[in-house]
Amino acid sequence: SVAGCIFFEWAYEKLMKKPSTINDLSAVITGILLVFVCPVTLPYWMVLIGDFFAIVIVKMLFGGLGTNFLNPALAGRAFIMLCYPVPMTTWIKPGMANWASIGTVNLTDAMTGSTPLNVDFMKSGILPDKSLTDMFIGNIGGSLGETSVLMLLLGAAYLTIRGVIRLRAPLACLGTIAIIAFLFPRGDDGRAIWTLYELMAGGIILGAFFMETDYATSPNTPKGQIIFGIGCGLLTMLIRYFGGYPEGCAYSILIMNLCVWLIDKYTV
Repeated sequence: SVAGCIFFEWAYEKLMKKPSTINDLSAVITGILLVFVCPVTLPYWMVLIGDFFAIVIVKMLFGGLGTNFLNPALAGRAFIMLCYPVPMTTWIKPGMANWASIGTVNLTDAMTGSTPLNVDFMKSGILPDKSLTDMFIGNIGGSLGETSVLMLLLGAAYLTIRGVIRLRAPLACLGTIAIIAFLFPRGDDGRAIWTLYELMAGGIILGAFFMETDYATSPNTPKGQIIFGIGCGLLTMLIRYFGGYPEGCAYSILIMNLCVWLIDKYTV
């Protein structure tokens, strides 16, 4: 995925006779984040289609890094989801992967499983068959970026300490999700338990710390970043509760990306 993103950015600039920008490594980050929100068994050629859409359509056609108004990785994921919904919603059970299955959609029922947010569990108001410890460590099914909360938080801590990201949007998003989950739990197993599961399930940790903090597609003002985070959290829960998809993090961030100009206008 990284190689694909670098190639498409280089090829576009070569074709359009523009200066090369691949040394800024933004294409590398896009390639990494894109596969973080895809199943590990997604065929490689589908990943490359997502890379092309993310880099050429979403990023380069709008002027390149800093002028794109959508998060390229999430837009690439949304495009793959639109074209190939079945491979994008097929996950393997923890510990069932083997090298022969990677990069193919020919998986047996014995190997495939649900994520905690799917209709088998949280979407139907049932707690997952995984403990909170499993959720935190990563012993669950799902895309790479929605498994281990522990590893994602370590990465977020590193970026925060280095001053790369600000915590206003992520904390506003997670706080909004926590409040809604606590006030309106989807099951009868306790408000606190449901709140923790809602926070640790799906891609919300990845989205909050690694997607919402993207400089080009998030507000510039402190107040705007808080509004942005609240909007992402609210839309995520609305999609989870009332939408057809079990997870709404990616779409909530893309929708809020489209509102950044308006948020900046009234908070500068």
